[in-house]
Amino acid sequence: MLKPVRAAQAASPAADSLRDRVVLVTGATGGLGRATALAAAAAGATVVLLGRKVRALEALYDDVEKLGAPKPALYPMDLAGATPKDYFDLAAAIERECGRLDGVVHAAAQFDSLQPFDQQTPAEWTRTQQVNVTAPFLLTQACLPLLRRADDAAIVFVFDDVARVGNAFWGGYGVSKHALLGLASIVHEETESSNVRTHAVLPGPMCTRLCRAAYYGEDTMGHHDPAHAAAAMAWLLGADARSVRGKVLDLRGATG
Repeated sequence: MLKPVRAAQAASPAADSLRDRVVLVTGATGGLGRATALAAAAAGATVVLLGRKVRALEALYDDVEKLGAPKPALYPMDLAGATPKDYFDLAAAIERECGRLDGVVHAAAQFDSLQPFDQQTPAEWTRTQQVNVTAPFLLTQACLPLLRRADDAAIVFVFDDVARVGNAFWGGYGVSKHALLGLASIVHEETESSNVRTHAVLPGPMCTRLCRAAYYGEDTMGHHDPAHAAAAMAWLLGADARSVRGKVLDLRGATG
């Protein structure tokens, strides 16, 4: 089981701490995914940007280039409709184009709205589980052979407060976050003695589209900028985070 660690201050990666590393970021055009991709690139990583929208990926590509970072790679993919073969094809493409893989960040998330359990449609339920649970499972499984070849590799999951999302109206999203906790714990247990580290981040409410939907009607301007959590996630991808392998970095209340 992953153990929580309360962070009084969010860690940030040192300059060039991810140099010569290749990292894959899912949901790269979302609030947290985009910020994480930029933070990892600023630390010297070659970032594989995975997202649904080609134009948004191209815009992010341009922003990464402006940092003077290594040239990123784009991989358009809809996690909701992807098949197991699609994930193995992705891993093969990374090996072919980049030659290695040193980290995976599971930043993609699906959340529609708060709603009563009996009003959630089967299609909404299925899409949520597919993006939030099945995709991290299939992607991690497909990428493990590449990660195991690295001297030091990291898998970073993004959690939510299971005590909060286990309450009424959180529906499939709440269920998926409970399941993701179990998945990450199993991955950690099975890789604990290897070169592949498993980490998780509990960022708390952020100024993102997902949080605006979850906190509908409330003032969300006081929530953290996603760059706050993104810096910590980029730090977890580097060798300095070996001391917190198997830990959940709880950033709620942490300062930047």
